[in-house]
Amino acid sequence: MKNIKGKVITVTSSKGGVGKTIFATNLAGVFDYLKKKVLLIDMDLSCGGISVLLNLEKSKTIYNLYDDILNNRFKDLNDYVYHYSDNIDIIPSCKDPRQGNKIDGKGIEQIISAYKSNYDVIILDTAHVPSVASLVSLDISDTILYIVTDNMQDLKNTASMLTILKDRKKDNIKVILNNSYRNEKNYFSRFDIKSVIKNNIDYILPNSMFIPNINKYLMDGKILVLNNKLSFKNNNDRDLLIKIGMSLIGDDNDEK
Repeated sequence: MKNIKGKVITVTSSKGGVGKTIFATNLAGVFDYLKKKVLLIDMDLSCGGISVLLNLEKSKTIYNLYDDILNNRFKDLNDYVYHYSDNIDIIPSCKDPRQGNKIDGKGIEQIISAYKSNYDVIILDTAHVPSVASLVSLDISDTILYIVTDNMQDLKNTASMLTILKDRKKDNIKVILNNSYRNEKNYFSRFDIKSVIKNNIDYILPNSMFIPNINKYLMDGKILVLNNKLSFKNNNDRDLLIKIGMSLIGDDNDEK
């Protein structure tokens, strides 16, 4: 088994509504299934969606953590995480978006540094706008997962952002084409999409992963792949999600 302590994975996109936060939480669920210790941090500091998605009570947030580090009140790592399961911990976004504006890049780096050795994987779910938190998350990542759909606005914005990242010598980007966010025929071919974004597509989430009446399951406040009602362990698409998770942490050859 490889030593994978502190692998930082950032999930980002160029447009809202592409399934980024659902994928980030599902990825945490995959690592839970693989018995990896994972920390999921909501880096959308203005209006984070993880707490809403999972019905979390925000007793302490990333702002409380930042403020306590800044003022030398930081004591115990566990004081600031929500224990979702035996393997998943979560640091929620700010209660007030004005708090998010106070968190600087150095503070974010300190937070990641403080927790890095305690987890196999740290997943950063960013906003789709280029905020300070989003840009720092990209800079400190081992892998950047870029979620894209076949929406033309999304594709053009993605092309622009990928160009910027490449100009900054980022060679750790994996593009995920999400065809599971709707149950319709795909308008653009894979070749068309690659031509627009001028980048390879590393993974495709197929239409078969589309969940009818998804809001019914989201109301449960559970990570979808861990929701017993959806029977993740018997799902035909589970092997693909596990393959993605294992490849991201270098466990491609491990048998589950």
